[in-house]
Amino acid sequence: MHTTRKRRLVALTVAGAAAIALGAGPVLQGADPANAASGDVVWSQDFDGAAGSAPDRSAWTNETGGGGWGNNELEDYTDSRDNSALDGQGNLIITAKRGADGSYTSARLTTQGKYTPRYGRVEARIQIPRGQGIWPAFWMLGSDLPQVGWPNSGEVDVMENVGYEPATVHGTVHGPGYSGGQGITSSYQHPQGWSFADTFHTFAVDWKPGSITWSVDGVAYKTVTPADTGGNPWVFDKPFFIVLNLAVGGSWPGYPDGTTQFPQQMKIDYVRVIDNS
Repeated sequence: MHTTRKRRLVALTVAGAAAIALGAGPVLQGADPANAASGDVVWSQDFDGAAGSAPDRSAWTNETGGGGWGNNELEDYTDSRDNSALDGQGNLIITAKRGADGSYTSARLTTQGKYTPRYGRVEARIQIPRGQGIWPAFWMLGSDLPQVGWPNSGEVDVMENVGYEPATVHGTVHGPGYSGGQGITSSYQHPQGWSFADTFHTFAVDWKPGSITWSVDGVAYKTVTPADTGGNPWVFDKPFFIVLNLAVGGSWPGYPDGTTQFPQQMKIDYVRVIDNS
């Protein structure tokens, strides 16, 4: 994201940081990352399971806590099924709620220490929430985060939306010398000018050695290469982990107001990594 410093980053133990390209961890049945051909799905989370159950714990960890996450956010992230659960129809639902006392809860899920791809088409089919102060994101962080810190770890924001821009999504990279408000960023407008919250859309990056290309529903809208970093280090040729979260408030999106309705839900149909070599 292109805000001041974005999120409080929890340093978890990173097992498998030396994973091979396209990573380790749960894969689609029949797909072998070591023998994948271009176009093969090498990792997939389809969120099939009973309504109210947790997402696959071999793939996802719930990060918890509040404190603003570096962006003056309002939510407290929990591990409660009230905030993240399967819906029994093949979707993961991340729910942001407002309590009777005016506090907010939501969820943030990460594959840190469980799945760390290096390169591939990283995509998710998501129906985002809506409303002033609502901030859904699908993104990645370098798996060496605990060792080198942010922004040296690198960050790839595959999709972010701030509620006051219902027809716009953003794609950004952050690294040393181009972080926070200086992140290398671009945006994509809904071709009909409709709200992205109206239905599901597929958000993706095609990530290869020395390049990252963003797309929405198969339409590419931005490519970044080392030539775009202004001479600063390119930190994206290494394993990254995946993050899904739904924030409430913050310096960039602003804060909920009288028009914002709760609960709000971010619905994720699937997350996939596809060999694009």
